[in-house]
Amino acid sequence: MKRLILFAAALLAAGTLAAQNCIIVDSEKIFKSIDAYNQAISDLDDLAKQYQEQVDNRFQEVETLYNNYMNQKASLPATTRQAREQAILDKEKEAQQFQESLFGQEGTLMKKRLALIQPIQKKVFDAIEAYAKQVGAAAVIDSSNNPTLLYASPSAEHTQQVIELLKK
Repeated sequence: MKRLILFAAALLAAGTLAAQNCIIVDSEKIFKSIDAYNQAISDLDDLAKQYQEQVDNRFQEVETLYNNYMNQKASLPATTRQAREQAILDKEKEAQQFQESLFGQEGTLMKKRLALIQPIQKKVFDAIEAYAKQVGAAAVIDSSNNPTLLYASPSAEHTQQVIELLKK
């Protein structure tokens, strides 16, 4: 019981100290205030629309092949049917691979996004950290969408002390 009371007191003290040195920022609002970020997002949206049109065209070709095949299927010999079915499947697989090459995790759009957005993010996060240090904040919490810890002073980290307390 004594350990539990000590643990609760330690958590309360750590929470009180951290709460006094904590600042809150809305990173979404910060990003939207930067013209370069807004332009990058607009460029990425335009690029995504272009890529989506290209992908849609590829899948439209597959659909056209399939519809033509279905209309002619009854009059085709078995070997020709198999060859056409395989051609349709190959074309569909090719379209899916093309889509992945543009929109996948390693795709062209993601690479472009990283190239355009990452430098802006670094600048914003560096500014948040510099401001936090300037005002003596131990932690910065992002209030946009999902609260996220953006910066924490090493002196605000009390994990090891809690672990040691639990081991007693």
